[in-house]
Amino acid sequence: MTELNGQCMCGAVSVTATPTRNAIGACHCDMCRRWTSSALMTFQAEPGYAALGPVKTYVSSDWAERAFCEECGSALWYRMTAPGPMHGQTQMAAGLFENAGGNKLSLELFIDKKPEGYAFAGDRKQITEAEMMAMYAQSEEGDNQ
Repeated sequence: MTELNGQCMCGAVSVTATPTRNAIGACHCDMCRRWTSSALMTFQAEPGYAALGPVKTYVSSDWAERAFCEECGSALWYRMTAPGPMHGQTQMAAGLFENAGGNKLSLELFIDKKPEGYAFAGDRKQITEAEMMAMYAQSEEGDNQ
């Protein structure tokens, strides 16, 4: 994959990241919609991404944190903090990068939380809240064995 360079809205934070694959996901969960006032559009970043500038993080749940520019408030990333196989996995905000790095929307999470007026063109995998919670439960059970 190609390394991408991006920045927040005001330019105070510059970000360098390499997507793990050519895919973007959209999350419609309550927290992501409140954070962005829409769906959070992200790509999974390879370890070793960099962010320079006034970055602030917010612990948004028992399992994750969110980062944003301290100056303009632009969403930067969502990172898993809970122990287990997903620990450290980082979803980089696609809007930081020109044309979202040319990646295609391939997944919608919490599809049952999507507001009725939101619609994306094309086909993609869609996962409900119950399906997401079941996947996390399976992941945790595997850690405890």
